[in-house]
Amino acid sequence: MEPAARPLWDVCARATIFDLGQPLDPQLPVSPNHPGFKMALMRRHGDTVRADGGSAANEMIMIGGHTGTHVDALCHVSHQGHLHGDIDAAEAQRGGRFSVLGVETVPPIVGRGVLLDIAALHGVDVLAPAHRITADELAAAARSQGVDVREGDAVLIRSGWPAHWRDAEHFIGHRHGVPGPDEEAARWLAARKVRVTGAETVAYEWIPAGRGHALLPVHRVLLVEHGIYIVEMLDLTALAAARAYEFVFVLAPLKFVGATGSPVRPLALVP
Repeated sequence: MEPAARPLWDVCARATIFDLGQPLDPQLPVSPNHPGFKMALMRRHGDTVRADGGSAANEMIMIGGHTGTHVDALCHVSHQGHLHGDIDAAEAQRGGRFSVLGVETVPPIVGRGVLLDIAALHGVDVLAPAHRITADELAAAARSQGVDVREGDAVLIRSGWPAHWRDAEHFIGHRHGVPGPDEEAARWLAARKVRVTGAETVAYEWIPAGRGHALLPVHRVLLVEHGIYIVEMLDLTALAAARAYEFVFVLAPLKFVGATGSPVRPLALVP
């Protein structure tokens, strides 16, 4: 007689949970294309005291949709004037928000996740600036880790770049470049029909030294051509240290209607 399956809540309770998001504070690195993060207490304890002695505090938060760890909606990038599905970008953005493909249309994602540790593949803690992550490297990492990439997966690519988190200029990498997947790596993922993919850098791209964000071909391939969501500025350090190459991935964007992106706090559950 086969043993009874463990209840789902029991499996979750026994899982190790890895927080893959970066902290939000005013010093975080921010792309020059996006606003930063600011927070201020608008009401402090003691400003108002209720009759029973209770008091409350609250804050105002200002943040861009692509600040900190975040997901890109499909309306974030266009090519030749068109969004994913050949939708006219100018028409879709009329009225100050997107009428289609906004971040509120990104469903909560709970599914199989795969970590491809490219830094470990090369025997280093952090890839060099402007290291070009190729399709061959993605395939080699999968083989060395004993995992395969399947349709519908969330594929997370580790470069070790969070080691530079507190050096915003180096992290953004305009001068020296940033490691990331190139266009053929993006096509490798698209051919496997992944659902979402993420990396640790400010832009999910290979950024050569001195080029900055002048060209973003990987965004075009993933978002526009194939409708694959992108998560940026992850922290995969602890997940890689545990050698947790396969896990349950959880991602839930905020439902900003008509927005191009949303801050997120992704999780990896490892049984």
